[in-house]
Amino acid sequence: MSQSNGKPYHARAAELSRRPVRPFGRMFAIGTLLALSTTLFAGVALNSAKSSSPIFTEGERAAVESLKSTGEAFAAVSRNVSPAVVSVTAEKEQPALQNFRGQMPGNHEDLLKRFFGDRFEWNTPENMPRRSMGQGSGFIVSEDGYILTNHHVAGDADNVKVVLRDDREFDAKIVGSDPESDLAVLKIDGKNLPFVALGDSDDVTVGEWVLAIGNPFGLSDTVTAGIVSAKGRSSVGITDFEDFIQTDAAINPGNSGGPLVNLDGHVVGINTAIISRSGGNMGIGFAIPINMAKNIFDQLVTNGSVKRGYLGIGIQQMTSELSKTFDFDGNDGILVGDVSSDSPAAKAGLMAGDVIVELDGKRVDDIGEFRNWIVAIEPSEKVKLKVWREGENHHLTVAVGERPV
Repeated sequence: MSQSNGKPYHARAAELSRRPVRPFGRMFAIGTLLALSTTLFAGVALNSAKSSSPIFTEGERAAVESLKSTGEAFAAVSRNVSPAVVSVTAEKEQPALQNFRGQMPGNHEDLLKRFFGDRFEWNTPENMPRRSMGQGSGFIVSEDGYILTNHHVAGDADNVKVVLRDDREFDAKIVGSDPESDLAVLKIDGKNLPFVALGDSDDVTVGEWVLAIGNPFGLSDTVTAGIVSAKGRSSVGITDFEDFIQTDAAINPGNSGGPLVNLDGHVVGINTAIISRSGGNMGIGFAIPINMAKNIFDQLVTNGSVKRGYLGIGIQQMTSELSKTFDFDGNDGILVGDVSSDSPAAKAGLMAGDVIVELDGKRVDDIGEFRNWIVAIEPSEKVKLKVWREGENHHLTVAVGERPV
């Protein structure tokens, strides 16, 4: 048998077997400690390096400070507005499922009973009530507890619950709802309720910073920032009357009904919808201008419903082709396609083929904007129209009627 260091192999092996074995755990712990120690000392060295030489030039530092100021503005707006933003949970009873027993063709019912026995009877729903749950956002607009949100969030609900940032929970009353504008007003009874300040959406400018606050996917008190991407978006196909503010602030399911806020801390819009291929944010969100919402809010609180102005005409946008057809100079204006008999427009002398170029001195160049102007006018109020007819301008006064429901 071979030897090692003058000792037989088996004797050498026995000696080795009697030596204590160091556990891997201790080796791992020591190794970890060494690694951490090395990192800590390296960190001290790095911190020393940071303090010894400036990272930014003077010009860069000014730019960084400007960004920090913007971030501080975001934080200030969030602190002041978020307490008045609420989570809205709406519950609605759906029509009962119909019992399908006795409605199956042939002997299929007997066949199912043969395989499943009495379980077939037990598992068959019969007039079973169903309830659907929806969640969105809203915001308190007055100290007495009025809340603005979207119609699609809570307008058709049987029961609505509202939760504040401070975790207070309230049963909310639906004061009124307007599907055509997708707005709804709720009311809660509470003390020391926070509320937002409403701004002027007409003063919003494309490119300015805005914050979207709400509860996307049930994540309460979420704040995202972006800019106003566009104003006056219509023909989007979301509501009957559209004048949306477009923003790239991240808006997701659950943000509906929450406020769009400027850096003055004033609400300028109500987040309503997104364009998305995935169901999530893709940088194209739409908010109802707060000025439109103010008018709807006042009517819902006062009357519980909304009255809209009505002329009784069919209209379409002027185009270069239509301008050539009617020998009209320019592409602005709204072409009157037809006039309903005995309508306010007919009584004022408006005719098919007329081109409306002004409304109360304001230039008319967009069909969506014109419709929004008309429906916002109080019924019985008079407006002045400037119309082009066969090469001549005419001035008509129309007593606006009430739009049929």
